[in-house]
Amino acid sequence: MTLQLTWPQVLAWRLERQFVEPAAGSGPVAIARRLCGVQAQVASSAELALAVRSADPRSGAVDEALWEDRTLVKTWLMRGALHLVPADELATYCATLGALRFWEKGSWQRGHGVTAAEVEAIIGAVPQVLEGRSLTREELVEAVTEATGDGHLREALTSGWGALLKPLSFLGELCYGPPRDGRVTFARPSDRLPGRPDAPPSAEEAGTALVRAFLGAHGPATPEMFDAWLSRGTMRKAVLRGWFRDLGPELAEVEVEGAPMVALAEHVDALAAARPSESVHLLPGFDQYVLGAPRDLDALLPAAARAKVSRAAGWISPVVVHRGRVAGVWEAKDGRLAVELIEPVPGGPLEAAAERITALLGRPAELVVG
Repeated sequence: MTLQLTWPQVLAWRLERQFVEPAAGSGPVAIARRLCGVQAQVASSAELALAVRSADPRSGAVDEALWEDRTLVKTWLMRGALHLVPADELATYCATLGALRFWEKGSWQRGHGVTAAEVEAIIGAVPQVLEGRSLTREELVEAVTEATGDGHLREALTSGWGALLKPLSFLGELCYGPPRDGRVTFARPSDRLPGRPDAPPSAEEAGTALVRAFLGAHGPATPEMFDAWLSRGTMRKAVLRGWFRDLGPELAEVEVEGAPMVALAEHVDALAAARPSESVHLLPGFDQYVLGAPRDLDALLPAAARAKVSRAAGWISPVVVHRGRVAGVWEAKDGRLAVELIEPVPGGPLEAAAERITALLGRPAELVVG
């Protein structure tokens, strides 16, 4: 018999699985592993997403993992956005996303003002010029231009932040290096990351592994939900179905308020036992709790909240979560923690959540609720 679940049950289970309730994460790497990466184009948001889930948050832990221990890596991955992922899982993400091959499409090339030959030239030159060193963007552009002898690439590589470098990221040939004088640098993962596998996994092995990991934090889900999180719905359907099919007996069919989905079989008992959460949490911008779910999932993101959460230019606001769903947005600015509620939230738990966030931000702020 198919297990029947409610969205409040599912959301309560996700809060626990994602180390939100309780904050039980054992450090940045373990949390990033469970969440299937942490979106990081706003570094402070990524650091806060990790800290709010940590049992023992520590200032500087993310930089230490990135630049000293090299157990985290920063690069463009899901949906073409910057992410932090465990270094030992980068090959899995790249093998999965490398199957997209979006840079081979004429429409993509025309949109970025390059030819197929120029794309191939960039893909060939970047690993060569980065060998054994880190370069700023300006240094990388000059080195690629010199290596290819194509002056047009200088203009193409400097217009549009990172667009023509993303294929290298998906191919596992480029990641962020340690900052130099406050400036971003790029490096080769093979130079930066210890213990890299001699041979990357196949796309089939990697895709199946990533589906498993996604369901472990963001399930139950459908292949379409996974694809929206991974690639904005651009993965070939046959490939996508194959990854889910290959999980076979590891999956269990469930229904969430009548909608058929799949969960990992090992999590069915915990899902069935989950009880709706009454807690209040303040989560940062670009948080995985929001990004791992469909934008039209009303149970998580009410229609009245969508325009306030998903802003212009892809901005995802910090959110107030009550009973597992987005109940408002917040902003810390000028000594104030301004909360704009869309749904009622109990005052005491909201104050406690605000105190925790301000402590993690490291600066006092007056709570103002509107």
